[in-house]
Amino acid sequence: MSTINQIQDEIIEEFEILGGDMESTIFYIMELGNKLPDMNDADKIEDNIIKGCQSKVWLTTNLDNEHLKFNADSNTEITKGLISLLIRVLNGQKLDDIINADLYFIDKIGMKRVIGSQRSNGFSAMIKQMKMYALAYKGQKELRENS
Repeated sequence: MSTINQIQDEIIEEFEILGGDMESTIFYIMELGNKLPDMNDADKIEDNIIKGCQSKVWLTTNLDNEHLKFNADSNTEITKGLISLLIRVLNGQKLDDIINADLYFIDKIGMKRVIGSQRSNGFSAMIKQMKMYALAYKGQKELRENS
């Protein structure tokens, strides 16, 4: 499995091909969102909504032998594309790696220029939520080990 930084470097290379063209970048982000696995309607509940996003973004997780798996969906294509990028980078990684991840690809691909300030807040909320899940699982694991 690739490391978080290896995946980020792959994403940076993919976006470099687009040459900074705004329309192509947005289209590509939406295309990435379409590749996300479908989320069960039963998981699209209030408890799974990421707070702070303008659009609805549902996020679920499960821990598989110290590797955190994410599943998500959104009611808008661009937002679904954004969460799909984060899932691509963080999915299946170890808890500590997720918690300590420096997501440098965001600046390198010019994400802030593409998504604007409103979506930027939502994007930050997605990152925060994903890292919070990793912290929560780590806390549960430590509690079990110390019991």
